[in-house]
Amino acid sequence: MKKQLTFFLLFSTLIGVAQTGDHWKKSALSITPEILMGRTMESNDGFPETKLQKQAILSFGRNHQNDPQQWAQRLKKPKTGLSIGITDFGNLDSLGLAFTAMPFIEFRAFGNDRWKIHTGMGASYFTKKFDTETNPSNQAVTTDITWAFRLYLFYQFLSTKNIDWRTGIGYSHHSNGHTRLLNQGYNSFLVSLSADIKNPLKRSEFIPSENIPQYKKTVYDYVAVRAGLGRNVFALAFNDKKNVYTIAGEYGKVYNNTFKIGVGFYYRFYQHYYDYIEGNESLVQPGREFDYFRSNPWYYATNLGLSLHGEVFLNHVGIDLQLGINFHKPAYKMEWRINEGWDNTPRDIPTTWVLGELDGSYKKKNRISSRLGLKYYFIGMEKAPQNNFYLGASLNANLGQADFSEFSLGYVHSFNFRERK
Repeated sequence: MKKQLTFFLLFSTLIGVAQTGDHWKKSALSITPEILMGRTMESNDGFPETKLQKQAILSFGRNHQNDPQQWAQRLKKPKTGLSIGITDFGNLDSLGLAFTAMPFIEFRAFGNDRWKIHTGMGASYFTKKFDTETNPSNQAVTTDITWAFRLYLFYQFLSTKNIDWRTGIGYSHHSNGHTRLLNQGYNSFLVSLSADIKNPLKRSEFIPSENIPQYKKTVYDYVAVRAGLGRNVFALAFNDKKNVYTIAGEYGKVYNNTFKIGVGFYYRFYQHYYDYIEGNESLVQPGREFDYFRSNPWYYATNLGLSLHGEVFLNHVGIDLQLGINFHKPAYKMEWRINEGWDNTPRDIPTTWVLGELDGSYKKKNRISSRLGLKYYFIGMEKAPQNNFYLGASLNANLGQADFSEFSLGYVHSFNFRERK
């Protein structure tokens, strides 16, 4: 619980420090009330019946059209900010309400100012969650606080001097990042109506376009290392949180102090896997499928892989996406066997118990990893520092299925700075 509250506070403040000095004065403020309606998808068999989902959101944003920072100009003058919202999933008795705080960024789409892509990542607090006695049919969330994510496409259908009226369609998701089971999560599809109230406080400073710097195209190389501490659970019978330790490195290039692409490696050690093997639990006992794991518990509890990284810098803040290929994660087969067979697999598994089938879904999830998160750099990337440190928070997944939530500390060394032709 304490870890998840830290996530909540971190995500609520990161985007606000994306600018330095007095640049915020040059970014027009906006307030956007928004209402949404749509469908809450069923999270499990026997999921409670739901009526129309309803959301109310209030967003506080900064339009970076007049922001002279390079990232703001390279990203075609986006908007960043914080959204606060409340969601009624359509069944107050079983699903309750969710209160959400979510930093966001909004880009122009299709080369047209009327279309916008809006995405955000933050956290939600739930008033109802799964309970074996009082709420057994809702297996979507089992924790008070979860990750929250949304991706929307907006269209501005009417514009006045002070208000841009917009409609939109998109997807919202909530899950606890595999920090407790059950964790089916909420997936919702909604339509939106919003009023973007422009510069209500009249605090921005207009900057003539000729006074905005004309940036040259640049590129430089970097190497980076990070150490991560994650938390997850193993199975319903092992539903206490334990650590996932990560060491990772990467090499790549940064373009225009705004975009990063790189390749790297990662090494992970799963405490749950190690303890299951060392504890001589059911599936590693003599004669069982994974009895050979006991020959080297450390080796079989590890995960090795190669990764492809992409990142967008908003000066101090980085929006980070990683795709990886696992070439060593043997204990995931054991985890799949336990969690994907009959429901409520017991700790002592009979030899007659139906375990998860190693089908095509398993093969893909065992092979492909993903990672989505936010970073805060101690020195703004606008300055292209030679040496920099960052703090990060991320959600790691097996091909979209949550694996563990993670905090990380990283170091970046940049070199070979040059102009591009």
